[in-house]
Amino acid sequence: MMTPLPDLACDPRLAELVRRALEEDLGAGDCTSEALIGAEESAGAAILSRGSCVVAGLPVAAEVFRQVDAGLDCRVKARDGDPVERDQEVLVLWGRARSILAAERVALNFLQRLSGIATLTRQFARKAAPYGVQILDTRKTTPTLRFLEKYAVLCGGGANHRIGLYDRVLIKDNHRAAWSRRGGNGLAGAVEEARRRFPGLVIEIEVENEDELREALAARPDWILLDNMKPGRLARCVTLAKGLCKLEASGGITLKTVEAVARTGVDALSVGALTHSAPAADFSLEFGAGA
Repeated sequence: MMTPLPDLACDPRLAELVRRALEEDLGAGDCTSEALIGAEESAGAAILSRGSCVVAGLPVAAEVFRQVDAGLDCRVKARDGDPVERDQEVLVLWGRARSILAAERVALNFLQRLSGIATLTRQFARKAAPYGVQILDTRKTTPTLRFLEKYAVLCGGGANHRIGLYDRVLIKDNHRAAWSRRGGNGLAGAVEEARRRFPGLVIEIEVENEDELREALAARPDWILLDNMKPGRLARCVTLAKGLCKLEASGGITLKTVEAVARTGVDALSVGALTHSAPAADFSLEFGAGA
């Protein structure tokens, strides 16, 4: 079941992000449209999908058009998270032609990026679903766009891992090395110290083999991250953990390998590619369509 989507239209970060994106693209104005199109000339237009995908970012596109010209009639024809087909209208517009063209590229950029993430996430989620395994994102996101990219993961049926460094303790290899240099008491000691300092947060620790897993389990973290392990080793770790904590597999998981990893019995898979390597979906804006 897909996680309920937050209401982007009510997120104060969205308006500011769109404002900055428009400032970057428009500058002093759209000189091409000003040269060739009358100031009060009206037009109808539509954004169409140019291939099958999972759409995400329609409220963002609508906000772009609203900021350029609040007088535009902008009607969304699909919902974020919906599958759409080639040549399907997802948003229709009526109003000043100059305004539509001024907003076009920024609206499409957001829509293509977010729909690409949602589409790739849906592909992973469908392969993992028969095994009851959750697909998680990571912090490998575009700076300043994380809240939108993680929203797109939700649109695709994935789930959000930690949002930033502040909302979950995740003890990784460099933390472990620094802890060891301080004379810390092993992996279990690191978990216990993190829990002492941040008792209200989820505590997770990364391990690389069965021995490290046994050591970490002694402190009962909430999650253990099984890093870059083959399916056989993952399955042995699942047996060793015996429900003592949740297990996350990570490291180079692809659409070709996701099922083999999911069937090992881990609780979740984290996939950085969802946000750092998703190909953009293809949309275009066409005058005359949707009129």
